[in-house]
Amino acid sequence: MMVEGGIRGRGTAVVIGGGLAGTLAAWALRGHAERIVVVERDRYPARPDFRAGLPQGRHAHLVLEAGHRVLEELMPGIREELLAAGAVRVPLAPALRWLSSAGWMAEFESEIAFLSCTRPLLDHTVLDRVRGESSIEFLEGTEVTGLLGTARALTGVRVRERGQNPGEAREIPAELVVDASGRSSALPSWLAELGCRPVPEERVDAGVAYASRLFHRPPGLELDYSALYLQTKGPEAPRLGVLLPVEGDRWIVSVGGMRGAEPEPGEAGFDRQLGLLRDPSMRELLAGAEPATDVRGFRPGPGVRRRYDRSAPEGLVVTGDAACTFNPVYGQGVTVAALGARALGAAVARHDGIGHAAAAAGRRGVAAASRNAWTMSASEDVRFPTTTGGPTGALVRFQHRYLDKVLARATTDPLVCSAFQNVMSLVSPPAALFHPAVLASVLRGGAPR
Repeated sequence: MMVEGGIRGRGTAVVIGGGLAGTLAAWALRGHAERIVVVERDRYPARPDFRAGLPQGRHAHLVLEAGHRVLEELMPGIREELLAAGAVRVPLAPALRWLSSAGWMAEFESEIAFLSCTRPLLDHTVLDRVRGESSIEFLEGTEVTGLLGTARALTGVRVRERGQNPGEAREIPAELVVDASGRSSALPSWLAELGCRPVPEERVDAGVAYASRLFHRPPGLELDYSALYLQTKGPEAPRLGVLLPVEGDRWIVSVGGMRGAEPEPGEAGFDRQLGLLRDPSMRELLAGAEPATDVRGFRPGPGVRRRYDRSAPEGLVVTGDAACTFNPVYGQGVTVAALGARALGAAVARHDGIGHAAAAAGRRGVAAASRNAWTMSASEDVRFPTTTGGPTGALVRFQHRYLDKVLARATTDPLVCSAFQNVMSLVSPPAALFHPAVLASVLRGGAPR
């Protein structure tokens, strides 16, 4: 077996997975490692396009307000690059028509917005920026087959080229290993091979499944909004739909449902799910739209939060979906990946390099970056009786009752609606819903202020 590189582990960081979480992590490490190697199973397309290694990439994605703020902080100018490439800025009010479980959200002028585009456009724009950094190299068409080191500390990874004639296995020594390989990460089994004890984890599974399709926006269509979100309403209405504007004057539309209310396969299943949504507006809007793609289905599997901040060998950081996956209906994944990259960058900057102390701080930072998003999504998932796992008890029941009051008030009071949207955009923590002004409005009810 060949050994690649010079002095073992000196100044090298390996990032497993070259998707969005991986490229952002590599970018965050620049200037703190002499060499950063991104190992990606796929080969990148020459232009923005869907790829096999990212099945969720064909479905609706957005970058929440907190997410594009962090992207801009990490990569100054990236927001304008995305907008120039066709991404659409959607203010949460009034450009988004949002039917919550309590009714239509109040309309008001808001500075909070999300960026909407296809996942390939987002990934490609970020990748172009990262490829311009001389200290970052990419091994495309290459897979990690295992870890080097012991249960106490990692010293690198073992890789080989993929294809009909796989290349010879080789080792890449490294001081830092970052796993950003997504939901299907093999890290737990690799750690078991080293004798590590299982990582503590939390799981919740609402059984969500969805189907998506791109549509051409009808020419000449005039609307007073640009995006539409029809949310679930608990067990009695467990289906949802989202319509988002994307590049090329198109819409991406995803319809889904929790366990027992999943869309049936194909075009017929997509159309039937549209007809079963709580409100007919999305179905009516698409009646005059020409499909741009076939229907694609996806079952993301359970939400899992793996606590690598509590148990991991030295020299390891895990970020993105490999660390924490959510029910995708809340739109948190891209933003949490960006927050995790920022936390990793702050850790290596604080510890002046990529040593063990920086890795430990990075693990804590990534865990903190996902905490609020996980708490919100897991607590909402358990509203559905077919959900398995997730938090239970008196505190969760209190959260549900209070949030129901918040949502009811958000249909009429812009102050409460704004506070809720800031929390959902990961700009404010959930505790912001208990701000005295918000709390007073929620408890008072009646006419808006």
